[in-house]
Amino acid sequence: MQRSLTRNIPAIVFGALIVLSVAAVFAAQSDPTVEKRIVDYLKAHIEPGKPVVVSELVNKVFTSEEERKELERLFNIFFKIPVFIVEHKVATDRIPTLDDISRQFNLRVAGEADLLLTIMESDPRIPKFLTRDPSGGEILSVNIEAVKKDRRFSQAVERTLAGWSGKVIPDFSLDLFEGGKITSGELLGKNYLIYFWFSGCPPCMKLSPSLSKLQDKHAGEDFRILAVNADRVLELDTTDRERAEYIRRQALGFKFAHLNKEMLERYGNISVYPTLFLVDSRGVIRKHYIGYQEPEVLASDIGQILGE
Repeated sequence: MQRSLTRNIPAIVFGALIVLSVAAVFAAQSDPTVEKRIVDYLKAHIEPGKPVVVSELVNKVFTSEEERKELERLFNIFFKIPVFIVEHKVATDRIPTLDDISRQFNLRVAGEADLLLTIMESDPRIPKFLTRDPSGGEILSVNIEAVKKDRRFSQAVERTLAGWSGKVIPDFSLDLFEGGKITSGELLGKNYLIYFWFSGCPPCMKLSPSLSKLQDKHAGEDFRILAVNADRVLELDTTDRERAEYIRRQALGFKFAHLNKEMLERYGNISVYPTLFLVDSRGVIRKHYIGYQEPEVLASDIGQILGE
């Protein structure tokens, strides 16, 4: 079957965007009209067999600061998607849908996830690890081994496949929302759950109230939750005031800290939110969770280490 134009997009030279700052990852709260303008342009102007150099788009088509920021965001999403797909498949035994990808990476334009996957399929820097439905674009199969063999993604994927359970928690030092710092050394001798999240993450918002209840339940025991917020490393526009208001409104009593790049790298360049690590008093990871978890599962695992 003949694929639609947006599924025949040839390789796009995203590398030119490296000259821009690559700190933004995937969830910047940019103007959705800018995002739509860029996506619509790519769908309409990229022709089969005719590669497009992104530096030309930056210099000739999208020249405003907002447009360049959005292109940078898409560039970073592009190289995060393969790891997300593999981690999602390993964690849930289910291939993510286009809607799953859109939610995870805050894609707000219809057909945007399909567009990025099509570009990915054509880009020589991305391993050929997907088969997709030629009519709807949904992913039909995932070749995890192909991603594992690629040096760009192997480290993050190997950590996911090998698992974290039984390993000593990597060191961290984080700035707390309230001021001051918290380190992994300070938590040695305590049982705790590290909860990686970002503002506006739908599964995080679903999970947070359950975590709050779990912390309240174990308030008299040696257990705590450290909520590590990724807004800054993802370059979200969410303000400290907005984060504080969300915490107040949800009555969340965790310790809140800002994720930094050092911790992100030591923990396998997390690409799925929420991600959680359950750590015992010896500083050993007992459980590693990717994505939303049912409260009953977390309650059982926490109860087990507290009962030892």
